[in-house]
Amino acid sequence: MTSHNIHPQKHLPDAIHYLQQVHQYIEQSTLIERSLYHLVLLRASQINQCAFCVKMHIAEALADGETQTRLDRLIVWQHCSDFSVQEKAAFAWVEALTTLQVQTDYEPLRVELLQYFSEAQISALTLLIGMINLWNRIGIAQH
Repeated sequence: MTSHNIHPQKHLPDAIHYLQQVHQYIEQSTLIERSLYHLVLLRASQINQCAFCVKMHIAEALADGETQTRLDRLIVWQHCSDFSVQEKAAFAWVEALTTLQVQTDYEPLRVELLQYFSEAQISALTLLIGMINLWNRIGIAQH
């Protein structure tokens, strides 16, 4: 069977470079704790079913000191006590911005986020979620 993978990196290297710069800017900022950064990337990748990204984000999280137990239970974050209320507010935001349900009321989610994060941190989370959703889609399109 012939593979018909089309790689944006090959055809639009400058665009991919700029996307990487945006992602690196968010990663290097001090707005999002390193642990939460990894969990946000992993949760979106789980929702998007990007196997490559899930594997990569698990490895990166473990390398940065995240526990295997929390990684295993991230998929059921609403039903366990492994995560802080701050993390759970972020995960609810990840799910809302990744699944894009018409009936979602974003205002209560923003109010909840504002209890634990500054507006700058929420902005960084929002951009991070947007970027990982884009990376997941690029990855899925190639595999």
